[in-house]
Amino acid sequence: MSDWLVLVLAMLAACAVVVVITLVRHKRAPDDEDPSETPDVIEYMTMWIGVVYAIVLGLAIAGVWEARSSAQDHVQAEAQALHEISERVRVYPPDVRDRIRDDVNAYVGHVVTTEWKAMKEHEQVTDRGAEQLAQLRHDVTDYQPKNDFEAQAYQPLLDQIAAADQARNARADSAGATMPPVVWWGLLSGAVVTIGMVFALQIRRTRRELVLAGLFSATIAFMLFLIWDFDAPYSRGITATAAPFLNLFPNIKG
Repeated sequence: MSDWLVLVLAMLAACAVVVVITLVRHKRAPDDEDPSETPDVIEYMTMWIGVVYAIVLGLAIAGVWEARSSAQDHVQAEAQALHEISERVRVYPPDVRDRIRDDVNAYVGHVVTTEWKAMKEHEQVTDRGAEQLAQLRHDVTDYQPKNDFEAQAYQPLLDQIAAADQARNARADSAGATMPPVVWWGLLSGAVVTIGMVFALQIRRTRRELVLAGLFSATIAFMLFLIWDFDAPYSRGITATAAPFLNLFPNIKG
Protein backbone atom coordinates (compact mmCIF):
# COMPACT_ATOMS: atom_id res chain seq x y z
CA MET A 1 0.00 0.00 0.00
CA SER A 2 1.33 3.42 -0.97
CA ASP A 3 2.42 5.76 1.82
CA TRP A 4 0.25 8.50 0.35
CA LEU A 5 -2.77 6.20 0.37
CA VAL A 6 -2.08 5.42 4.02
CA LEU A 7 -1.96 9.15 4.74
CA VAL A 8 -5.27 9.84 2.98
CA LEU A 9 -6.98 6.94 4.73
CA ALA A 10 -5.63 8.02 8.12
CA MET A 11 -6.83 11.60 7.67
CA LEU A 12 -10.26 10.48 6.44
CA ALA A 13 -10.56 8.04 9.33
CA ALA A 14 -9.67 10.76 11.85
CA CYS A 15 -12.29 13.10 10.36
CA ALA A 16 -14.90 10.34 10.28
CA VAL A 17 -14.34 9.39 13.92
CA VAL A 18 -14.71 12.97 15.10
CA VAL A 19 -17.84 13.61 13.03
CA VAL A 20 -19.51 10.34 14.06
CA ILE A 21 -18.78 10.86 17.75
CA THR A 22 -20.07 14.43 17.52
CA LEU A 23 -23.31 13.35 15.86
CA VAL A 24 -23.88 10.49 18.31
CA ARG A 25 -23.14 12.73 21.27
CA HIS A 26 -25.45 15.43 19.95
CA LYS A 27 -28.24 12.92 19.45
CA ARG A 28 -27.92 11.55 22.98
CA ALA A 29 -27.44 14.92 24.68
CA PRO A 30 -30.25 16.05 26.99
CA ASP A 31 -32.63 18.65 25.65
CA ASP A 32 -31.67 21.21 28.27
CA GLU A 33 -27.92 21.04 27.58
CA ASP A 34 -26.41 24.45 26.85
CA PRO A 35 -23.04 24.26 25.03
CA SER A 36 -22.34 27.90 25.86
CA GLU A 37 -22.04 27.04 29.55
CA THR A 38 -18.71 25.25 29.22
CA PRO A 39 -16.65 26.03 32.36
CA ASP A 40 -13.73 28.38 31.84
CA VAL A 41 -11.35 25.89 33.41
CA ILE A 42 -12.13 23.35 30.66
CA GLU A 43 -11.38 25.92 27.97
CA TYR A 44 -8.13 26.81 29.75
CA MET A 45 -7.09 23.14 30.03
CA THR A 46 -7.98 22.49 26.40
CA MET A 47 -5.84 25.40 25.27
CA TRP A 48 -2.80 24.30 27.25
CA ILE A 49 -3.13 20.64 26.28
CA GLY A 50 -3.21 21.71 22.62
CA VAL A 51 -0.17 23.96 23.05
CA VAL A 52 1.87 21.30 24.86
CA TYR A 53 0.97 18.62 22.34
CA ALA A 54 1.85 20.93 19.44
CA ILE A 55 5.29 21.47 20.97
CA VAL A 56 5.77 17.72 21.39
CA LEU A 57 4.78 17.10 17.77
CA GLY A 58 7.16 19.80 16.58
CA LEU A 59 10.06 18.33 18.53
CA ALA A 60 9.29 14.84 17.27
CA ILE A 61 9.22 15.98 13.64
CA ALA A 62 12.44 17.94 14.08
CA GLY A 63 14.07 14.87 15.65
CA VAL A 64 13.17 12.41 12.90
CA TRP A 65 14.07 14.93 10.17
CA GLU A 66 17.47 15.53 11.75
CA ALA A 67 18.00 11.76 11.96
CA ARG A 68 17.14 11.42 8.27
CA SER A 69 19.57 14.22 7.35
CA SER A 70 22.30 12.64 9.47
CA ALA A 71 21.72 9.30 7.76
CA GLN A 72 22.30 10.93 4.37
CA ASP A 73 25.44 12.63 5.71
CA HIS A 74 26.81 9.22 6.80
CA VAL A 75 26.31 7.90 3.27
CA GLN A 76 28.05 10.94 1.78
CA ALA A 77 30.99 10.64 4.16
CA GLU A 78 31.44 6.93 3.45
CA ALA A 79 31.26 7.39 -0.32
CA GLN A 80 33.71 10.30 -0.23
CA ALA A 81 36.22 8.35 1.88
CA LEU A 82 36.10 5.39 -0.51
CA HIS A 83 36.51 7.72 -3.48
CA GLU A 84 39.58 9.27 -1.87
CA ILE A 85 41.09 5.81 -1.37
CA SER A 86 40.49 4.93 -5.01
CA GLU A 87 42.17 8.14 -6.16
CA ARG A 88 45.07 8.25 -3.72
CA VAL A 89 46.36 4.75 -4.58
CA ARG A 90 47.36 5.99 -8.05
CA VAL A 91 50.89 6.47 -6.67
CA TYR A 92 51.17 2.76 -5.86
CA PRO A 93 52.46 0.10 -8.29
CA PRO A 94 49.84 -0.98 -10.86
CA ASP A 95 49.18 -4.40 -9.34
CA VAL A 96 48.62 -2.97 -5.83
CA ARG A 97 46.64 -0.02 -7.17
CA ASP A 98 44.34 -2.24 -9.22
CA ARG A 99 43.80 -4.69 -6.37
CA ILE A 100 42.77 -1.92 -3.96
CA ARG A 101 40.52 -0.28 -6.54
CA ASP A 102 38.89 -3.64 -7.24
CA ASP A 103 38.23 -3.98 -3.50
CA VAL A 104 36.64 -0.53 -3.40
CA ASN A 105 34.45 -1.22 -6.43
CA ALA A 106 33.37 -4.60 -5.07
CA TYR A 107 32.41 -3.07 -1.74
CA VAL A 108 30.53 -0.15 -3.31
CA GLY A 109 28.72 -2.52 -5.66
CA HIS A 110 27.64 -4.65 -2.73
CA VAL A 111 26.45 -1.63 -0.75
CA VAL A 112 24.29 -0.08 -3.48
CA THR A 113 22.65 -3.38 -4.42
CA THR A 114 22.54 -6.11 -1.79
CA GLU A 115 23.20 -4.13 1.39
CA TRP A 116 20.87 -1.25 0.55
CA LYS A 117 18.04 -3.71 -0.03
CA ALA A 118 18.79 -5.36 3.32
CA MET A 119 18.66 -1.97 5.03
CA LYS A 120 15.26 -1.24 3.50
CA GLU A 121 13.74 -4.61 4.30
CA HIS A 122 15.49 -5.62 7.53
CA GLU A 123 16.95 -2.32 8.80
CA GLN A 124 20.45 -3.73 9.12
CA VAL A 125 23.70 -3.99 7.19
CA THR A 126 25.19 -7.25 5.95
CA ASP A 127 28.11 -9.32 7.21
CA ARG A 128 29.40 -9.58 3.65
CA GLY A 129 29.82 -5.81 3.50
CA ALA A 130 31.86 -5.85 6.69
CA GLU A 131 34.06 -8.62 5.27
CA GLN A 132 34.69 -6.69 2.06
CA LEU A 133 35.63 -3.54 3.95
CA ALA A 134 37.96 -5.60 6.14
CA GLN A 135 39.59 -7.03 2.99
CA LEU A 136 40.08 -3.50 1.68
CA ARG A 137 41.71 -2.49 4.96
CA HIS A 138 44.07 -5.48 4.84
CA ASP A 139 45.15 -4.79 1.27
CA VAL A 140 45.91 -1.16 2.15
CA THR A 141 47.71 -1.81 5.43
CA ASP A 142 49.68 -4.88 4.25
CA TYR A 143 51.49 -3.00 1.52
CA GLN A 144 54.92 -1.66 2.46
CA PRO A 145 55.77 1.62 0.67
CA LYS A 146 58.88 1.37 -1.46
CA ASN A 147 59.84 5.04 -1.48
CA ASP A 148 59.11 8.35 0.24
CA PHE A 149 56.44 9.29 -2.29
CA GLU A 150 54.45 6.15 -1.54
CA ALA A 151 55.08 6.54 2.19
CA GLN A 152 53.54 10.02 2.12
CA ALA A 153 50.30 8.53 0.69
CA TYR A 154 50.21 5.60 3.14
CA GLN A 155 48.96 7.38 6.29
CA PRO A 156 46.25 9.40 4.47
CA LEU A 157 44.97 6.13 3.03
CA LEU A 158 44.73 4.65 6.51
CA ASP A 159 42.85 7.75 7.65
CA GLN A 160 40.35 7.37 4.82
CA ILE A 161 39.86 3.69 5.68
CA ALA A 162 39.09 4.69 9.26
CA ALA A 163 36.68 7.38 8.03
CA ALA A 164 34.86 4.90 5.79
CA ASP A 165 34.61 2.39 8.63
CA GLN A 166 33.28 5.03 11.01
CA ALA A 167 30.71 6.21 8.46
CA ARG A 168 29.62 2.62 7.84
CA ASN A 169 29.10 2.04 11.56
CA ALA A 170 27.08 5.25 11.80
CA ARG A 171 25.00 4.15 8.80
CA ALA A 172 24.34 0.82 10.48
CA ASP A 173 23.29 2.51 13.72
CA SER A 174 20.81 4.76 11.89
CA ALA A 175 19.27 1.98 9.78
CA GLY A 176 16.52 1.27 12.31
CA ALA A 177 13.64 3.33 13.62
CA THR A 178 14.51 6.59 15.34
CA MET A 179 11.57 6.95 17.74
CA PRO A 180 11.42 4.47 20.65
CA PRO A 181 8.07 2.72 21.33
CA VAL A 182 7.46 4.70 24.53
CA VAL A 183 7.53 7.95 22.54
CA TRP A 184 5.00 6.55 20.08
CA TRP A 185 2.71 5.64 22.98
CA GLY A 186 3.02 9.20 24.21
CA LEU A 187 2.28 10.69 20.78
CA LEU A 188 -0.76 8.49 20.19
CA SER A 189 -2.09 8.98 23.70
CA GLY A 190 -1.58 12.71 23.38
CA ALA A 191 -3.52 12.71 20.11
CA VAL A 192 -6.45 10.92 21.75
CA VAL A 193 -6.46 13.31 24.71
CA THR A 194 -6.10 16.41 22.53
CA ILE A 195 -8.92 15.42 20.19
CA GLY A 196 -10.99 14.23 23.15
CA MET A 197 -10.79 17.68 24.72
CA VAL A 198 -12.65 19.01 21.69
CA PHE A 199 -15.71 17.15 22.90
CA ALA A 200 -15.25 18.59 26.37
CA LEU A 201 -16.05 21.97 24.82
CA GLN A 202 -19.46 20.55 23.83
CA ILE A 203 -19.22 21.35 20.13
CA ARG A 204 -22.52 21.46 18.32
CA ARG A 205 -23.63 19.88 15.07
CA THR A 206 -23.23 23.00 12.97
CA ARG A 207 -21.40 22.68 9.69
CA ARG A 208 -18.69 25.10 10.72
CA GLU A 209 -17.86 23.29 13.95
CA LEU A 210 -17.90 19.88 12.31
CA VAL A 211 -15.55 21.09 9.56
CA LEU A 212 -13.16 22.66 12.05
CA ALA A 213 -13.17 19.58 14.29
CA GLY A 214 -12.53 17.34 11.28
CA LEU A 215 -9.69 19.52 10.01
CA PHE A 216 -8.15 19.61 13.49
CA SER A 217 -8.13 15.82 13.77
CA ALA A 218 -6.90 15.42 10.19
CA THR A 219 -4.00 17.78 10.90
CA ILE A 220 -2.93 15.71 13.90
CA ALA A 221 -3.18 12.54 11.77
CA PHE A 222 -1.00 14.20 9.10
CA MET A 223 1.65 15.21 11.65
CA LEU A 224 1.76 11.68 13.09
CA PHE A 225 2.09 10.29 9.57
CA LEU A 226 5.05 12.59 8.88
CA ILE A 227 6.79 11.37 12.02
CA TRP A 228 6.17 7.74 11.08
CA ASP A 229 7.29 8.36 7.49
CA PHE A 230 10.61 9.94 8.52
CA ASP A 231 11.18 7.52 11.41
CA ALA A 232 13.10 4.93 9.32
CA PRO A 233 15.69 6.92 7.30
CA TYR A 234 16.42 4.17 4.77
CA SER A 235 13.11 2.38 4.30
CA ARG A 236 10.13 4.77 4.32
CA GLY A 237 9.02 8.03 2.76
CA ILE A 238 11.72 10.54 1.82
CA THR A 239 14.59 8.15 2.47
CA ALA A 240 18.33 8.60 2.44
CA THR A 241 19.62 7.34 -0.90
CA ALA A 242 22.73 5.72 -2.30
CA ALA A 243 23.17 8.60 -4.76
CA PRO A 244 26.59 9.66 -3.34
CA PHE A 245 28.02 6.20 -4.15
CA LEU A 246 26.55 6.25 -7.66
CA ASN A 247 27.77 9.81 -8.30
CA LEU A 248 31.34 9.13 -7.20
CA PHE A 249 31.50 5.66 -8.76
CA PRO A 250 29.59 5.99 -12.06
CA ASN A 251 30.83 2.57 -13.21
CA ILE A 252 28.78 0.92 -10.45
CA LYS A 253 25.22 0.04 -11.43
CA GLY A 254 22.63 0.54 -8.67
